[in-house]
Amino acid sequence: MKSLVFHDPLWLVALLALPLLFWLRQRRSVPVLLVPFAAAWHRPSLVSLSRWPVVLAFAGLGLLVVALARPQRVEDKREVRSQGYDIMLAIDLSSSMLSEDYERGGERINRLQAIIPVIQAFIEQRPADRIGVVLFSGRAYTMAPLTFDHDWLSRQIDRIHIGLIEDGTAIGDGLGIALTRLEQAKRESAGKRQGAFIVLLTDGANNRGAMTPQQASAIAQTRGIPIYTIGAGKDGYVPMPVFDDKGRKLGYRNRLSDLDEGALHEIADTTGGHYFRAFDTGTAEAAFKAIDKARKIEFQAKSYLVTTELFAWLAVPGLGLVLLGALAARPLRTREPAAA
Repeated sequence: MKSLVFHDPLWLVALLALPLLFWLRQRRSVPVLLVPFAAAWHRPSLVSLSRWPVVLAFAGLGLLVVALARPQRVEDKREVRSQGYDIMLAIDLSSSMLSEDYERGGERINRLQAIIPVIQAFIEQRPADRIGVVLFSGRAYTMAPLTFDHDWLSRQIDRIHIGLIEDGTAIGDGLGIALTRLEQAKRESAGKRQGAFIVLLTDGANNRGAMTPQQASAIAQTRGIPIYTIGAGKDGYVPMPVFDDKGRKLGYRNRLSDLDEGALHEIADTTGGHYFRAFDTGTAEAAFKAIDKARKIEFQAKSYLVTTELFAWLAVPGLGLVLLGALAARPLRTREPAAA
């Protein structure tokens, strides 16, 4: 909502007094010096008898009076992001995520293709939160630090694909980097991190990295950061695509899923989170919806005012009109006739 505000209540009185001054000035036999060269406006001029200089001067004075009242355009804004969660998403990019044991619209898709839209929807539903992403397979890297710019984050997630990182499953390192990204002293109280949690998505067992999942979960427990774990894929043998050197799909081979559900249960239970199993796209969506519901804050919007100063927009043309009136009122010099 926008509105116009004047800080000096006397501006209207001064503005209304200008016509009265003009009328009184016309009735005086001696001109009153209101502005430079005002006395000249009542002298007969050989060049012009126009009253335009007076009109310009009074119009300029009117604008200056309004400008001195310090007008402002005030716009009411609302901000609700001040108390949101900090969320790190740790996403597994190991080659096993290529297993095509999910379906969408009757067509077979791999685990990553099934999960990415669910992650995007989760991000869209939490506009008040800062969200970051860690990717891991044989190593772990930060793809996006904590950010409120969810449009940018969504574009980065669309670029995720298997093969960005050397193969393997370094779950512990992925959690370790996610915890590092949540280190902010100003959001800690008595050594506990306030308003933060991690979502871990994987389809395998930890087999690489310098840190074990147990070590990472112990650190998270100490700092009071819950970890919600999601196990992707079906049990047993699943179809794994086979590609040639040019990336063309040649067919499938059966591969045995190696998800370590016990470790994911332990991580969640140790840190105060929860473990979910995503057998298909439906259960994956249900998992993220459950996390969203469990860690949701109802905000009361904080309002603040954005003001734009309008002084210059009135003072500059007002001063220009006064000067223009003064210049127009000056009589032109005429040459005196030469002596005979």
